Amino acid sequence: MYEVDFVEFPSTSSAASGRFFERAFGWATTPYGPEYADVRAAGITFGFQANAAEQARAPLVTIRTDDLVAAREAVEEAGGVVTVEPFGFPGGRRFHFREPGGSELAVWRPEE
Repeated sequence: MYEVDFVEFPSTSSAASGRFFERAFGWATTPYGPEYADVRAAGITFGFQANAAEQARAPLVTIRTDDLVAAREAVEEAGGVVTVEPFGFPGGRRFHFREPGGSELAVWRPEE
């Protein structure tokens, strides 16, 4: 199973970004500390990363899977390059990769 269900944006303030989408569209925000917040929209979740050391340069499309190891193997076999090794975060684990055209994406697996 592979499904795009999350897009992470760089932000100078995750709290301000979350409040904006709450006020403008009525979408629920879940803060994860002072530098990260999720916003649940219709059909997809947005994340706002305010930690400059962890920000992608552009919006980060995140693909959900049920098997992170198999996903990594598939990415590498298809010519992708892992740019961030798998790591845990509230809700699961993920890794980042760059596809041959240069875009960075991530694959994540929910906590079991």
